[in-house]
Amino acid sequence: MDYSIESQSLDKLQTHCVVVGIYTNQQLTPSALVVDSMTHQLISNLIERGDIKGKNGEILLINVVPDCQLERILIVGLGEIEKFSTKLYRKALAAVIKNLKTSQIQSVACTLAEVELAGQDWQWKTRQIVEVFSDILYQYSQTKSIKPPAIALQKLQIVVPEKEKKRAASGLSQGVAIAEAMNLTKLLADLPGNMCTPSYLAQQAVKIAESSAKIKLDVLEESDMQRLGMGALLSVSRGSRQPAKLICLNYQGASDHSKPIVLIGKGLTFDAGGISLKPSSGMDEMKYDMCGGATVLSVLQAAAQLQLPLNIIGLVPSSENMPDGDANKPGDILTSMSGKTIEVLNTDAEGRLLLCDTLTYAERFTPDVVIDLATLTGACLVALGRVASGLLGNDDVLCNDLLAASETACDSAWRLPLWEEYQEQLKSNFADLANVGGRDAGTITAACFLARFAEDYRWAHLDIAGTAWRTGTHKGATGRPVALLMQYLFNRADG
Repeated sequence: MDYSIESQSLDKLQTHCVVVGIYTNQQLTPSALVVDSMTHQLISNLIERGDIKGKNGEILLINVVPDCQLERILIVGLGEIEKFSTKLYRKALAAVIKNLKTSQIQSVACTLAEVELAGQDWQWKTRQIVEVFSDILYQYSQTKSIKPPAIALQKLQIVVPEKEKKRAASGLSQGVAIAEAMNLTKLLADLPGNMCTPSYLAQQAVKIAESSAKIKLDVLEESDMQRLGMGALLSVSRGSRQPAKLICLNYQGASDHSKPIVLIGKGLTFDAGGISLKPSSGMDEMKYDMCGGATVLSVLQAAAQLQLPLNIIGLVPSSENMPDGDANKPGDILTSMSGKTIEVLNTDAEGRLLLCDTLTYAERFTPDVVIDLATLTGACLVALGRVASGLLGNDDVLCNDLLAASETACDSAWRLPLWEEYQEQLKSNFADLANVGGRDAGTITAACFLARFAEDYRWAHLDIAGTAWRTGTHKGATGRPVALLMQYLFNRADG
């Protein structure tokens, strides 16, 4: 898709379709008023006739525009002007691109960056147009012999006034970087587990590092992890024929004296549950257990593409979790890199074993903050559904910053408590702690486990088990929480 900023008047635009908006009280956006005047009140007449009410997401495509240089007009309802919000803005954008996706229209001029949204400027609105359009245009086809029909739409012009071109151009750059990062996350996640292995993720990290002189890559092999004493991480890969990898991407966008932001993403490329075997129904979706790792790789790509003035470390512990004669057994005792011993009560709680050694490894970077993200617990899906990611952490400022970023990015998160009382559930008679705390408060006790390995720095955990992919007929990765993390990085860069 070719995205661009356009400041020409509507009567001079070279495009196949112009997108304008109306509200439920029949109030037209500024561009809709201009188009209405150009077409001898065509829009007003259609409203008066009842063809469109202005309900949010309602669409009316006018394919023939008499006595006017405009070829087509797409009118989208924005809803009640008093209740118009960022999420309703994105909903209206989604309705537009869903309609255009199935049409034969090749180029579009979108005027919706002009709508009034409290607290949001032309940069943010432009970015959302690119993000939403790209998200819905994504199609997976890599493993299909019969490819889906090509989408006709190839060009999107975002119409802005001349005085706002600089802000809009910045939003366009951000939107393209985020969109490409989300597409990479979705592609890696949607690939099957026999193709997207730990070694394959490492190969993708090589490509990302080669794309920027500011990124250095180090991939730790199992022998390296053995020397470091990563007994928890390596215990997960023992049941797999695929060697584990610890991918380390180091983006240096600021001075050497600036403490880095460390992002850790769980990269479990397939999770059968190990000896504690998962039910067969839905097990195919366990290829998505690496969405956290895919997100970290993609965020590092976007940060380098935008040359953010930050130092960012991306760590992706990657493995498979399979049943095998050498796999973890319930009751086994592991020694982590930190020296803490862990009793394995359930081999399907393996993500925290990957993460705990990586959290210890992160200490060597003297981080400003550490944020891990993982498809960690089904309990998070039960608690929050597929709407919000779970957020827990040991630092209020960091957690509040992430919540603020989630609101701005429309990539929702909800904070859960991390109280000391929950640590009681992780007590073990035979080790320093158990790897599970029972059915109650499963998302919280998983985070409590991780907290025991993140005591020496500011840390937050995002449980994305409910938000990283969709199931059912629309099964596929969502690309979340790329937008949330990028907004957090934007806020840090601006701060």
